[in-house]
Formats: sequence, C-alpha cells, structure tokens
Amino acid sequence: MRIVFIGPPGAGKGTQCKRLVELLGIPQLSTGEMLREVKSQDTALARWVARHLDAGELAPDHLVMRIVAQRLAHPDCEPGCLFDGFPRTIVQAQLLDEHFARTARKLDLVLDLQVAQDELIKRLLKRAELESRGDDNQETIRSRLRVFKTQTAPLLDYYKKRRLLITIDGMQTQDEVFEQIKQSVTGRS
Repeated sequence: MRIVFIGPPGAGKGTQCKRLVELLGIPQLSTGEMLREVKSQDTALARWVARHLDAGELAPDHLVMRIVAQRLAHPDCEPGCLFDGFPRTIVQAQLLDEHFARTARKLDLVLDLQVAQDELIKRLLKRAELESRGDDNQETIRSRLRVFKTQTAPLLDYYKKRRLLITIDGMQTQDEVFEQIKQSVTGRS
C-alpha cells in the first residue's frame, strides 16, 4: 500500500507513521527528515534549503519530488510506503501522480489527521523542548501553520474528489488515533 498522511505540523503524522510501519512492514518516507539531512550538509543546496526551512517555508516542489523519487527507487519501497509530510502542495501531488503513472503504481489512501490549532502549538513547543529542534519556535510554528492552511489544506479537496481521503480525529489518544487508522487501512487493503 502507498499511503499519504496529511495534517498540520504537530498533528502526529510521524508518530502514527512509525506505528503503521511496524504493522505493515513498509518504509516511512519523511520529507522533513530528508530535507533536514540535506540541510545538515555543507553545500550550496543545503544553505538554500536551510533558508526556506528556517523561515518556516516549504522547500520548492520540484526539489522535494526529486528527493522523493530517488527514495521511491529503493527496493524496500516496492511493496509500498507511507508518505509523512508529502505531498504538501497541489503541485507536489500532481508530480507524485505523474511519477506513479510512469511507474505503473498508484496511491491507495490519504489519511487526514485533524487537530485544533491551540493543541498543535502546545505539541510543537513541547517537541521543540524535548528534541532541541531550533525550527520549532513560536514564530516559526505560526508561520508553518499558516503555510499548511494556505498550501497544504487544499490537498484535502484534491484527494476527496479522488475518493482517497479519510479524516482521522487527531485529538484522541495516540492509541485511539492508531486504532482508527488501522480500521481505515484494513478497509482499503
């Protein structure tokens, strides 16, 4: 299965992806982690990516798709994968569709984790403290939530029209959220 997790920063995409990876035995593709890895290198590309990420902006669509396409070519992605934080824009979704059309694959399911904004801010500030993530400060968090609302939220309609979208209540406990995800996945497999 190929599953996309959509949700604002702090909704629990990464946490739930890790649990689903164990259940399904397919890899989690986190574009955030991939981009942070690029950012940590001492290259012109890394500095360019860092400027975008440090400002709370999204990395350019074609760059992200190139990184994702390279990862999808690995043998462990053959049976499927979980997309954590990708696609984030309509353009990225279209690029992913084009990639799948060229490789005779398809997207099976899109899970939308919904969480109230005040809870998201609380979670992100706590994560910043626990993980020493400099990109999670009050100003950047608000910027990232605005970017999600304007650039990523339109994906919900995009995938709803294709009958791939399932909404998950991310305000529940982690176990309750995972149970709802499992039911959604087993209903599609």
